[in-house]
Order: sequence, then C-alpha cells, then structure tokens
Amino acid sequence: MIAGELRLQRCNQCRTWIWGPQWICGRCHALEPGWEAVEPTGVVYAWSRSHYPFIREYADRAPYVTALVELPRAGGRRVLGLMPDAHEIRIGDAVEGRFELDEDATWPLLRWYPSETRR
Repeated sequence: MIAGELRLQRCNQCRTWIWGPQWICGRCHALEPGWEAVEPTGVVYAWSRSHYPFIREYADRAPYVTALVELPRAGGRRVLGLMPDAHEIRIGDAVEGRFELDEDATWPLLRWYPSETRR
C-alpha cells in the first residue's frame, strides 16, 4: 500500500494479475512481477461473521464481518477486508474499499462498504 492505494502484483510480460504475492509469474514464468494500483471496488464473493476477536484492535467490536471481495479490474483476484456495520450482507453485493487506521492500531485495515452502484 502506498498512500492508501491497493496494489496487486501483475506480470510485466504477459500482464496476468497475481495474488497472493509471488516472485514468479505462474502463467509465463517471468521473474519479478510488478505492482499496480487497483481500484478497490468489487463484489462480495464470500463472507464470515466472527464472534471471536482474532485481532487485538477488534476485541471490543466482536462480532464483525470479514469479506472476501472479487476485484473485476484485477482479473477477478480476491482480497480480504472487514465490513463494519454489515447487518445485511449478501454474496454479489457491490462494495468499495477504504484503508482506515484505528486509534492505537499498528497498521491500516482495508474495510469494505456497500457501494452506491448495484450489481
């Protein structure tokens, strides 16, 4: 992440999106893929409501929702993030991501919010 950007790897040779991070492209085997900014918009692919606080910063916020979001502008790669106040969430819902730093947090978290654009 640079200045709040979501970046994913992309092969400099065949232009395949790569996620999770790798040192080699799995398609053409080119070395040292680059990193490209990706618009953090997509659709909910899967989600889970956690009743146990797996991260210290959310100990007082359980239950919370973790969403796996498919990014159409990144070749359909999927990225995890949290969904605050997700009372009614469904697979296929359009979402937009933002990086937010909680008070006393060590790192920013990617949070998904319902998009005004419906799929």
